[in-house]
Amino acid sequence: MSISSTLNNALSGLTVVSRIAETVSSNVSNAMTEGYGVREVQLSNRALAGDGAGVRVAGVLRNVDPVLLGNRRLADAELGQVSVRAEFLAELERAIGLPDDPSSLTGRMSNFSASLIEAASRPDSEARLQAAFDAARAVATHLNTVSDKVQTQRMTADQQIGRSVDFINSSLQQIADLNSQIVRYRAGPNDGTALADQRQRLIDGISDLLPMREVPRDNGTIALFTPGGAILLDGKPAELGFAPVGIIVPDMNVGAGTMSGLTINGNPVSTDLETGPIAGGRLAGLFDVRDVQAPAAQTRLDAVARDLIERFQDPAVDPTLGVGDPGLFTDNGSALVPADEIGLSGRISINALVDPAAGGALWRLRDGLGAASPGAAGDATLLNALSDTLNAQRLPVTGGFIVPQSATGISADLLSGVSVTLNSLETEQTYARAQSETLIGMELENGVDTDAEMQKLLLVEQAFGANARVMTTVDELIQTLLRL
Repeated sequence: MSISSTLNNALSGLTVVSRIAETVSSNVSNAMTEGYGVREVQLSNRALAGDGAGVRVAGVLRNVDPVLLGNRRLADAELGQVSVRAEFLAELERAIGLPDDPSSLTGRMSNFSASLIEAASRPDSEARLQAAFDAARAVATHLNTVSDKVQTQRMTADQQIGRSVDFINSSLQQIADLNSQIVRYRAGPNDGTALADQRQRLIDGISDLLPMREVPRDNGTIALFTPGGAILLDGKPAELGFAPVGIIVPDMNVGAGTMSGLTINGNPVSTDLETGPIAGGRLAGLFDVRDVQAPAAQTRLDAVARDLIERFQDPAVDPTLGVGDPGLFTDNGSALVPADEIGLSGRISINALVDPAAGGALWRLRDGLGAASPGAAGDATLLNALSDTLNAQRLPVTGGFIVPQSATGISADLLSGVSVTLNSLETEQTYARAQSETLIGMELENGVDTDAEMQKLLLVEQAFGANARVMTTVDELIQTLLRL
């Protein structure tokens, strides 16, 4: 081997060692950076005319476990989907109120029942009639409040869907741009690993919104698909379409065309929580809240309101009422129209005939809503009838209730249904969170090992010293030859 060959070999060694040191430095400095893939320099022999000519950098390998990464993203999506549904039910449970809370729906129903009994014991007491009226109004107002809360939650979900779709579209376009940049970088002297890190962070940013699988393509590019079969990115990014609405009322839905569904590249897609192309992520959970869970809660609330109105507008309870006259509880001042039940819980109100503030009179609670003048002050017949009908065992016509109960019992059943579903979702949420955290921990274990990098740096130092010593020795030989 000639002196020049020896010198070239040492120089190539120093070049490679420098690149390895740079990679080690990058690994250590990014040990806590999310989405960072550990770099490893790949080496190969150099040959010239069949003879060894040193070493060269064949490439920089970015170490990422694709199976672990994919499973973690799916776990993130599942956690997002379960969490958004659980958050809705938790808000609904708080709005209805727990049974031991006097300000809950059940508590207000119980208070109304007790106030009717107290008023019946002293029908001549205007204070007790006032208490019964206030308790009845509190029940109606509470139903109004819960109904408004449900619609507010639907509007919040609708707005979040709009923001999520915009974010997904923007992220997919950036991922597509990074794909193109990586292809250009790989064609030149750069490896493009920093761009791959950035691409991974973008995908992770939308992984809780949409479940997705990453599929490698040529030249370091990737494609993205959902497990449900939607193509999010394969060369060109997909474009999701959605149009938020400003105000949502109970009778609005996608089927009627009053609310927007989801499209991918202009084609409508199902948002079904189990079988739709986007099933399994937070976006699907938001659609489920807006289009399934909230309308179901509204239906049961409306059934409670309908049952309450029907109990008190029966002429058999209040003989002063004619057929079709509104009773103590009304649909915004009118009698119940069964065909117009949607949103009833938001419209239920107290009959103005018993409301002093609206020109009514409290004595009509005792003598009948249709009475022209006050009757005997000591007659508690109607008050007892009102109490009996409130506590009568009835099966609501709608709402999916299956057991005849009192009005208070139906309110408790309403809450129970929400609580049971919430408990189930919270169990799923706990499992999904544990799975996500476990997979994140496994990713961290496969991340930068600073101890190993420091050991590698010691080897780099030794290799640098060895190559430098070779160059020093060659220099000494050349100087010796020149002195001859």
